[in-house]
Amino acid sequence: MERDTRGQARGRNAGGKKRRLSRRRRQRRKVILTVTAVFLVLVFGAVAFLWSKYDRMGQVLISEKDVKVNDLTPETEEAMKGYLSIAVFGLDNRSTGNFESGNSDAIMIASINRETSEVKMVSVYRDTYLDIGEGSFHKANSAYANGGPKQAIEMLNKNLDLTITDYVSVDFSSLVEAIDLLGGIELDITEDEVGYMNDYIDTTNQITGHGSGHVSAGTGVHVDGVQATAYSRIRYTEGWDYKRTERQRTVVMKMFEKAKQCDLLTLNNLLDEILPQISTSLSATELLGLAKDAAAYSMGENAGFPFEKESIASMGYIVAPVDLESNVVQLHQFLYANEAYTPSQTVKDLSAAIRAKTGV
Repeated sequence: MERDTRGQARGRNAGGKKRRLSRRRRQRRKVILTVTAVFLVLVFGAVAFLWSKYDRMGQVLISEKDVKVNDLTPETEEAMKGYLSIAVFGLDNRSTGNFESGNSDAIMIASINRETSEVKMVSVYRDTYLDIGEGSFHKANSAYANGGPKQAIEMLNKNLDLTITDYVSVDFSSLVEAIDLLGGIELDITEDEVGYMNDYIDTTNQITGHGSGHVSAGTGVHVDGVQATAYSRIRYTEGWDYKRTERQRTVVMKMFEKAKQCDLLTLNNLLDEILPQISTSLSATELLGLAKDAAAYSMGENAGFPFEKESIASMGYIVAPVDLESNVVQLHQFLYANEAYTPSQTVKDLSAAIRAKTGV
């Protein structure tokens, strides 16, 4: 009887333990299901949110298979796979929503390291003498005017041995609105810059209908959208257009750092204002992928291309790479950390052609 009682007690204890374990498992399942449900709600909510914004942008569909690229070595292609490269064009058409024509006042290549999330930027000087298509050599900014974003992308790929298939074009006035919504940025303004900047402030006010005031030289000067846009347009101080592209990259970096500190409401308002003034080939899914990783991005170094150059006034103030081949080698080392890059035959031929035409 005692054995039976102890056996029954052991059975009850064992059964009780099993029941307790079963309840714990059920609780864990509930937690997992709840977390999964919340995750799915957030994901689908983010997708729905992005779709609601997406149709406000201008879109020029560009099929990847239709974008021309050079014959590259397997090593070069492999090196670039570790990065997402996007062409960014700043248009100065003085009108909103015109994304298919006009000279690209700013040409940038944004390279995002897929592993580290570091972003590097290179400005291609708009007056750079390159093959803009079908063996026609002109200033780089005319490629967009002749064939829109597709031709501008192909111009970059052909001359620089790149494999870019996506772009973002930004309208002239979007910079003003975006910076205002971010609450302005801080800039260091020199005595040489301030006079030209104030002239551009007056011009930009007339174009955008704003009423921003003049600024004074100084360090850490707080500027609004009109004032920052005016700063990015200065090209008549020492350094000329080379210095102007540096100012443009400075403004972009300042905006990037400010945006990372913004709350969701501010970012939502920012999207509502500037998306109608942006055109892109990126899909909603691709944009969502970029957006979800935005907090992890960090701004790395930036530079201007060509690294070694010479201005030639007799040819309409072009910027000649000295020479193209060696500059493209430096570009791949800078953007993709590819020390073993070998230029394609196309780049070698273009380098020789530019040298023959410019004499440098």
